[in-house]
Amino acid sequence: MEPTLNIPAKQALAWNVYDANCPTRLVLNRIADKWTVLVVSSLEQGTKRFSTLQREIGGISQKMLTQTLRGLERDGLVHRTIYPTVPPKVEYTLTPLGRTLVGLVDAIRVWSEQHIEAVMQAQTHYDHHNKEI
Repeated sequence: MEPTLNIPAKQALAWNVYDANCPTRLVLNRIADKWTVLVVSSLEQGTKRFSTLQREIGGISQKMLTQTLRGLERDGLVHRTIYPTVPPKVEYTLTPLGRTLVGLVDAIRVWSEQHIEAVMQAQTHYDHHNKEI
């Protein structure tokens, strides 16, 4: 069973990500991270082992994958299951809360893939017209 917070309705309505002291900034930082987007997208298909995630997510180091998974687990977005085998078998799966992110991160991933050429053209144009003299 997942823990629940008893936050008064007035407080829940008072959260403001634009306020520098608002804890929602920490959540925004987590879910806006490129590795989080890729891990959540990968786990959308189901439970996976660490090595499978690392293989699927090109360019992620073992250290960064570990940090990302720990952060997602701490935030209640990913559940880690350890099996008592030698060596230990560890699997990761999205929690119900983590599954609520799937549509959002997939939209970001799809947008990135569909618009990369326009972004690269804009970068080339900008770089060409803003060379330091």
